[in-house]
Amino acid sequence: MGTIRVKDIKLYAYHGCMEEEGKIGSDYVVNVKLKTNLDKSVQTDRLEDTVDYVAIFNIVKEEMGVRAKLLEVVVRRIIDRVMKEHQTVMMVRVNVAKKNPPIGGEVEEVSLERKGKRKKA
Repeated sequence: MGTIRVKDIKLYAYHGCMEEEGKIGSDYVVNVKLKTNLDKSVQTDRLEDTVDYVAIFNIVKEEMGVRAKLLEVVVRRIIDRVMKEHQTVMMVRVNVAKKNPPIGGEVEEVSLERKGKRKKA
């Protein structure tokens, strides 16, 4: 088992409950950590025998591009796609941070983190 991290993915997206958030948008930072079996890729040195971090980045980018009111929904979609598209992933943790949220005060960011685990057969 090994860990792959795709760290500090910076994106601009349009999530939030307020109507103006859907028009103006905000800066976001996304972190993905996953656990997968790396034994085969260590032996073969082939990209198709591991989890391609470019594919993980693309999942994040695509799901962040679909507007949601709640970060919970975006995080769940990212987790679901990683688990569906990468069968060797046993666990994935996703953290989405909204920079400078419009909450009526000076706050650097708000973030949400969830973990998904593959059920053992």
